[in-house]
Amino acid sequence: MSQSAQAAVELSPRFTFGRAAGLIFALACLVSVSFAVSARFGEQSISLSTALSDSASTDAAIFWSLRVPRALLALIVGAALGASGATLQGLLRNPLADPFVLGVSGGAALGATLAIAAGLGATWFFAFAGSVAATALALTGGRVQGRNSPYASLLTGVIFNAFAAAAITSVKALVMPEKLGEILYWLAGTLGYESAGALSLAAALQVVAIGVMWVYAGKLNLLMLGDDDAASLGVSVSAARLTILLAASLSVAGAVALSGLIGFVGLIVPHVLRLCLGPDQRLLIPCSALGGAAFLVFSDLLTRMLFTVFHAELPVGVVTGLLGGPFFLVLLHRRRLSAADLYWS
Repeated sequence: MSQSAQAAVELSPRFTFGRAAGLIFALACLVSVSFAVSARFGEQSISLSTALSDSASTDAAIFWSLRVPRALLALIVGAALGASGATLQGLLRNPLADPFVLGVSGGAALGATLAIAAGLGATWFFAFAGSVAATALALTGGRVQGRNSPYASLLTGVIFNAFAAAAITSVKALVMPEKLGEILYWLAGTLGYESAGALSLAAALQVVAIGVMWVYAGKLNLLMLGDDDAASLGVSVSAARLTILLAASLSVAGAVALSGLIGFVGLIVPHVLRLCLGPDQRLLIPCSALGGAAFLVFSDLLTRMLFTVFHAELPVGVVTGLLGGPFFLVLLHRRRLSAADLYWS
């Protein structure tokens, strides 16, 4: 067993179990605060006491029917993007990998675009179906000489994303103007007001998918060292990669189906946390889920607070891009990353 493999078996030396538990607790508190603030504030002022005491009031309708479900959706989507981003960055050994690299975004966007253009309704269903189909294509294309290669899956996803982009452009050129506006708004990334059933189904999917990623976090630590070291420690490399890829892809598919394309959450949150925590996925995956949830909830709150400025609600995907892009560029500049720094050896 190599020295690097022996080191990977142990928890990152930067954090003891107590400090790791404290960090997770702090992030959980941040998520709770973000949820409470998002449910309380928005473009229209409400009385919280009235909303809680008078179920027939307008304040109660806004609070329980609009803000709370939307904040819950932001938590679910943010957690999915954060956890899957950390997982895929570890699996691909590239801290700049994005949850959409496997073609999940392209499949969801194509499915939703076709559904909107045809007036079929249930956009989330067709987006999810497109994501699952793209995931299946990436996994199938990732089979190289009988083994699952994440790099072949990545290339397949990139190619499919390019194909999906061309198909979407063709649809946008042919549809009526009112349909075009709806398509563009969905593609920008939005958080709508989903029913309790849809939120419950989305939460159940993410609990399973993120749970699988966390269960396999120890094996993912070993896969980051290379196939030989992982196999020497008893990891079934092909099966572990397939399971991790499938869990991460289904997590992203469930998120994108409900929210559209929201970028930077799965890129920035895991990357920033990795700088603080180190690469141990057993700690990074749950922290990224919590951090992603808080980040997206605050971003969504900002879109609603800016309504009084622009007299229109910006898509949350635009806000995450405006916040995340410059921040990430500053972070990279301060770190002075070279090309070699972008990959783990």
